[in-house]
Amino acid sequence: MKFLIHAFFIILLLLVTFFGLGPVLYADGVLSERLLTAAVVVILYAILAFLYARAIKWIKRK
Repeated sequence: MKFLIHAFFIILLLLVTFFGLGPVLYADGVLSERLLTAAVVVILYAILAFLYARAIKWIKRK
């Protein structure tokens, strides 16, 4: 169970990194588009970090 939760969150973080930071770094759009995408990526990282911490606490209680 512990391995599956770690693997799940690692895969999610890799997907957010690949599909989120790529458009931020290599976008040919205007600066506001890049900043909006960067803000969304940072928010997704924060949400995933919060959920990952909660999942770790939930595993330790079991």
